[in-house]
Amino acid sequence: MVQKISRQIFHSLASAFFPNRCLACNRLYHLPFSFSEQDRNVHPQDMDAAFTNFTNKFVCGSCAPNFSIIESPICIMCGMMFISREGDDHLCGKCQKDPKHFAIARAAVVYDNLMMNAILKLKYQGRIRLAKPLGNVLLFAFLHYFSEQDLDIIIPVPLYPGKLKQRGFNQVFLMIQDWEKQLSENGYGFPFKIHKNILQKNKNTSAQTGLNKDQRIKNVKNSFHIKNQSDISGKNVLLVDDVYTTGSTVNECAKILKKGGASRVDVLTLARTI
Repeated sequence: MVQKISRQIFHSLASAFFPNRCLACNRLYHLPFSFSEQDRNVHPQDMDAAFTNFTNKFVCGSCAPNFSIIESPICIMCGMMFISREGDDHLCGKCQKDPKHFAIARAAVVYDNLMMNAILKLKYQGRIRLAKPLGNVLLFAFLHYFSEQDLDIIIPVPLYPGKLKQRGFNQVFLMIQDWEKQLSENGYGFPFKIHKNILQKNKNTSAQTGLNKDQRIKNVKNSFHIKNQSDISGKNVLLVDDVYTTGSTVNECAKILKKGGASRVDVLTLARTI
C-alpha cells in the first residue's frame, strides 16, 4: 500500500513538472495515474487494452478516441480493412487481380495522424522511447493473428547499411527485440527466433513516400537479398515492418524469401493505410 501511494505521489509530481505533449495535436497534457498501468496481467490478446495503454501514455484524452485498431471485415490476404463495416472477411479485388508473394498480411492499427507522428518521430527524430509502447501494440497484434501459426523465424524488414549507420538503429528491430522477454514474463513460450541479418538490403532506394504503386514497385525491385539461403530453406517466416501502404516493400521481400527457399511468408505491420 505504501509503495502504491509513493508511486502515485511520484507520478503526480512528475506529471506536474514534466507534462506530456500529445503526439496528435502537440498540446501539453497531464497523464492520469492509474494503478492498472502497473498491472502486467492484462490478457496479451486484448488489442483494445494494448492500444488504450499506448494512447494513454502518448495522446491526450481529446485525441485518443479518434484512433482505431484494424478490425474485421478485412481482406483475407492483404489485411486491408474494408470501408463497409458489414459482412465477413473476404478477398479484396486487388488481391484477386494481383495475388501476393506472402500468404497473409495483418496490421495492428490504422495509419492515421497518431501512428504517423509516432513512427516518424521514432525513425527520424530518434525518439527511441516510443519503440517499446509501439512494440507492445505490435506484439498484441502478433498474438492476436499469429500465436497459433507454425512459425520458425521472425525477420524485421532491413535498412540499407548506409541508412542504418546514419540513423543508428532499425526501428522495426527496436520494436520487436524484447518480445521473447515480454512473452516469457507473461507465461508464453517463444519457440521461434528473431533474425535481423538473414534478409539484407543491397540498394539505397528512394523514400516510398509520394510514389504511386507502380513507382513503389520499381523503386524496391531487386533491392533485397538473402545472406545465407540455408537459414530459411523450408522455414515459415514472419516478416515485420512498421507501415503497410501499397505492400510493395513487404511483397518484394516475400518474393526474395520464397525464391530463397522459404516455405511460407506472412507479414505483420504496426500500421496500415485504409
